[in-house]
Amino acid sequence: MITRNRDGRVMSAGEESISAFLRVLDPTDDVTGGGTASAVAGAMAAGLVAMVARLSIGKKGMEDEIDYRAIDDESQRLSAKLFTGGREDSDAFQAVRAAYRQAGGDTESRASRREQIQKAVILAARVPLKNAEACKEVLDLCARLEGHSNPNTESDLECACHLARAGLLGCLANVEINLGSLEDEKRCRRLRERVRALRTYVQQRDDRTREMI
Repeated sequence: MITRNRDGRVMSAGEESISAFLRVLDPTDDVTGGGTASAVAGAMAAGLVAMVARLSIGKKGMEDEIDYRAIDDESQRLSAKLFTGGREDSDAFQAVRAAYRQAGGDTESRASRREQIQKAVILAARVPLKNAEACKEVLDLCARLEGHSNPNTESDLECACHLARAGLLGCLANVEINLGSLEDEKRCRRLRERVRALRTYVQQRDDRTREMI
């Protein structure tokens, strides 16, 4: 999908991602919703994890620098991936809306419209699922830092955990709502299995957290 700014210039991928982020903050916007917001939450979480890793380098009692550098690099990759994923989620939603708005007069037109809707719905389910899986990776990095990071960044790491968890669950909610419109039962079943696996991961992580309290 080609996006243009107010001057008619084609926007770069980076500009589109920033535009999607700003639309999340716009209370009058009716296009960019929870999927984008959830991906952005994951991106922010990854950014915080990267910061915690860097601020733990060289501190007394901490792990080797190479370990924190690896977490920093991976977190930055995930932050960029999720920030882009937020824009992709907005694009996917717009594709679904455009497909439903197609005229469906004769039999051939109705068949074409139905096909386009299903293609758009598949994308609208796949994008937030990919973002949810990236949020899980952020949570995995959080776990690696828990108890092994600069004590002064404890609150930052906790915020990262909350954001990544919220991002993951929010993305899954957007997967599930689109699966309700997916006619391909086999594909739908495979996607639901991945959703269940991620929900189980969150539940198990929550259980471990409660045991530590």
